[in-house]
Amino acid sequence: MASSVTTCKILLFLMLVLAAYIILMASENLSKFRSAFILSTSSHCLDTYKSSCPETPVSFAKEPTETDLRIKEIIEQLDHQIPYRPFSHVNTTTSAAHSVAKIINPKTTYCTGDHLDILLEVRDYLGHRKQYGGDFLRPRISSPDLKAGASGQVTDFNNGTYLVSFTLFWAGKVSVSLLLMHPSEGVSALWKARKKGYDKVIFTGQFAKGISQVFSECGLVLNTSAELCQYLDHRDQEAFYCEKPQQVSCDALTHVKSRNTGISYLSIKEKNLLHKSNVGVEIMRGFEPIMVSQCNNVETVKEKCQIGMKSPIPSGHSLQGKWNPAFCKLTQLSDVVVINGCLKGKLIYLMGDSTLRQWIDHFSNSVKTLKYFDLHGSGPFKKYILLDTERHIHIQWKKHGHPFFTDKFYSVKDNQYITREIDGVAGDRNTVIVITLGQHLRPFPIDIFIRRVINIQRAIRRLWLRSPETRVILKAENIREMDAEAERVGNFHGYIQYLIIRDIFRDLNVGFIDAWDMTIAYDSRILHPPYNVVKNQINMFLNYIC
Repeated sequence: MASSVTTCKILLFLMLVLAAYIILMASENLSKFRSAFILSTSSHCLDTYKSSCPETPVSFAKEPTETDLRIKEIIEQLDHQIPYRPFSHVNTTTSAAHSVAKIINPKTTYCTGDHLDILLEVRDYLGHRKQYGGDFLRPRISSPDLKAGASGQVTDFNNGTYLVSFTLFWAGKVSVSLLLMHPSEGVSALWKARKKGYDKVIFTGQFAKGISQVFSECGLVLNTSAELCQYLDHRDQEAFYCEKPQQVSCDALTHVKSRNTGISYLSIKEKNLLHKSNVGVEIMRGFEPIMVSQCNNVETVKEKCQIGMKSPIPSGHSLQGKWNPAFCKLTQLSDVVVINGCLKGKLIYLMGDSTLRQWIDHFSNSVKTLKYFDLHGSGPFKKYILLDTERHIHIQWKKHGHPFFTDKFYSVKDNQYITREIDGVAGDRNTVIVITLGQHLRPFPIDIFIRRVINIQRAIRRLWLRSPETRVILKAENIREMDAEAERVGNFHGYIQYLIIRDIFRDLNVGFIDAWDMTIAYDSRILHPPYNVVKNQINMFLNYIC
């Protein structure tokens, strides 16, 4: 019996020693094990910016980077501003028809430069005053016969009341509009959905296989056990993936297109609340126009528009169809000779989406000495170059990198993120870069957009280290159609991105074309605004660089 007990003790001791050894070895190799586990999804990789592929796929840093922490900080700030607002029935949500708006200290006649202040009390469909804010509102004043318009500013007191303020920029009969774009409960639902899922849009990649093509599924994230082609930017932590076709190299990806999947992160109740019939409902029903007189006011002399000036909200107004910034003097540059003189010797790089491609179309139509250079591309999203060899003018438009969604195949043979495009610009006093970003990122989680904007800001700083005289101009997003699908591409997402860009670039010496504010003032409820709006955006651009 004693012998058996001794034997058991010895065996137990040996087992404890063996367990300690295993734990020690596991501890020493823990990071290797974790890496092996994370990287086991694929044995193929393509680094977009390197000529060769590592033997094993690489993963981004696991410790939070400075960018990761900044993204987290911005999202937390937005979470605080957009708290979760569940609702049991539509009757408890904000109703435009039941809400009450009153002019504060109304006058018979106002003077140009005065402020018109309106107190808004929002109520639900049962007539009860709301106890919290967060509604998405769009204020605007206009005089259609004068082709005049301007946005307003909203102060949310977070108790169901708002102060809506307008600057009365022009004299005449002025109408007031205040649209309920989405109730606070709809805003809350959209924000919650915005932080979920990469699968509202799916991409198809076209790979060359000899003289034929093969296709596979692609995306910013792919939930699959298949082998993946990984198109990675390690420095900026950007990624795009495709399922690897059999017996085809990852280098053979030539074209990409996309489609909507129909996947939603909204409940049926939330979808009904955000239906297009509930978007942009007028609150100021029955309000009579106000009269504004000049009152012998002397117009303030403003400094010429220059890069680096801070753009307020509202940033200006339209009058007789022409844009008038609130913070600087704008010269109307419409004469072709003057425009040619301004552009002479300049290299202009337009980087972004098709709302900037409208600019290069405008230059082509209005300045006949600028001719397209054939780069042998095809489709509307190829790279465009306009040249005037006599005046040494070069204007280029190129789409931004993934994600870029359209149901038409577009080439990715020279696909680059804007940061890499900026890195490739030598720059000098005659080089100008214009950037716009946002429309194609609306369907994806907000951290993708924030990371992209931070990366672009850093690329601009790098550019200025080697070429401080290079001028950079940001064009904000345009507003778009009221009936655009709210969850995927709606204006709420654009507004949040607009606020983020203003915040991240607030201390950078760039020119800012507030296309968001301009398109509200012009009431151009379309992704690609009409010719006159584009013309006024370009006129502000020319004032910045001439």
